[in-house]
Amino acid sequence: MFSFMTFFIFYFQKHTSNMSLLTHLLACLFGMGSWVSINGLWVELPLLVPQIPEGWYLPSYLSILIQMANVGPLFVTLMHRFRPGALNEAAVIYVIIGLGTVASFLLGFFWKETVVVAGVPRSVALLVLTFFLAVVDCTSSVTFLPFMMRLKTQYLTTYYIGEGVSGLLPALVALIQGVGVVHCMNSTQSLNHTLNSSDSSVTFDLQAQYQPANFSTEVFFFFLSAMMLVCLVAFLLLNYHPSVAREHPSGQYTNGVKKKSQRNRMWAEQKPMMEPYRSAIQKRRSSFGTGSYSWTQVFYIFVILAWANALTNVVLPSVQSYSCLPYGNNAYHLSATMAAVANPLACFVAMFFPIRSLLLMGVLTVIGSGVGAYIMGMAVLSPCPLLADETSGGVIIVLAWILFVLTLSYVKVIIGVILRDEGHSALVWCGAVVQLGSLLGAVTMFPVVSVYSYFSSGDPCNTKCP
Repeated sequence: MFSFMTFFIFYFQKHTSNMSLLTHLLACLFGMGSWVSINGLWVELPLLVPQIPEGWYLPSYLSILIQMANVGPLFVTLMHRFRPGALNEAAVIYVIIGLGTVASFLLGFFWKETVVVAGVPRSVALLVLTFFLAVVDCTSSVTFLPFMMRLKTQYLTTYYIGEGVSGLLPALVALIQGVGVVHCMNSTQSLNHTLNSSDSSVTFDLQAQYQPANFSTEVFFFFLSAMMLVCLVAFLLLNYHPSVAREHPSGQYTNGVKKKSQRNRMWAEQKPMMEPYRSAIQKRRSSFGTGSYSWTQVFYIFVILAWANALTNVVLPSVQSYSCLPYGNNAYHLSATMAAVANPLACFVAMFFPIRSLLLMGVLTVIGSGVGAYIMGMAVLSPCPLLADETSGGVIIVLAWILFVLTLSYVKVIIGVILRDEGHSALVWCGAVVQLGSLLGAVTMFPVVSVYSYFSSGDPCNTKCP
């Protein structure tokens, strides 16, 4: 074990000797702000739902609001397509991070406030502020990624690690808070009760009781606001810190800060960044980016990107409780936590092993999709999936969630690295396709889960299957 750790430390130092650790940290913190607000809102649902009039319809409303918020990335993508260079990318990022910070902070004060609409109380403040958070997070997909073009390729992987942490960190804080912690308590029920006590029977059942949180929902929202503020500070330093400026791939610097003319920025919008090893006389295989890939390969890459994001962002998360709760509350919490850990872990692996093989990408996508099919099958069979009464069933479902997230997260990072080499516009389209995949997943799963109620939830305390 000692020799393995020594090798790992040496390997890490060798690959980071020419890179600024400060820049890695800032890129990670910047990526962490991409989806931390919406991810935090999802994990807080068990505490929100009992105290608002929408009840468990709130997740459905959130899904609709998040898809409506795609107006943000649509606007940015159209601007890059038809008015390249006209949109100030840094200004847009400042605005959306500031909006996310303020909206998260206001949620701490107004999330329980209701307004009577058409004679029915509604959580208008919660829904409106959630929409703003969704606009922030959705728009980050088409602004944060292209901004990373200003740094060396290695930092894009670090950004993806931060994006993975944006799901892991709220989940860990929610665990500390005690969200969704259930204790199975004995309860008695009297059946066939008559005036003659001898004619009555008593049954003993286990009833799920949710435990009170260790700290309030208001504190959790203030934490999310603080995380957005950290992201804002990281973005400021990425723009103005001298040691970060030295990590730019090329350019002139004054006092360590890169100088850019409007002409250069316009060029960056329209032209891809050429790799130093690429021959100037190499024949272009398409007009996409540097011409390294044919249009068939570009289509293949984007289809996999949309598919992977549809599965990991919407399709499988929407049925996670159905696939895990029949195996017990511990299996559910463990699968959710370990899946959140698997995302940044896959990004960390990609930092050292960025294998850009299209064949490997396809193989990993097939493996991840196959594991996802197993998870979906268990959700369909809920509340009585395979091995529901066996310990091995819980172990398998947890491992399935880890492998599913691990493989497809690695695929997404490698696609990001490939498209980064194809230029600024390629990363804009990368973010747009990410949102398109999530949108298609939501359109597919919303009616199945929320309208037609196709899935049946398992009871964490009373799983009785034939």
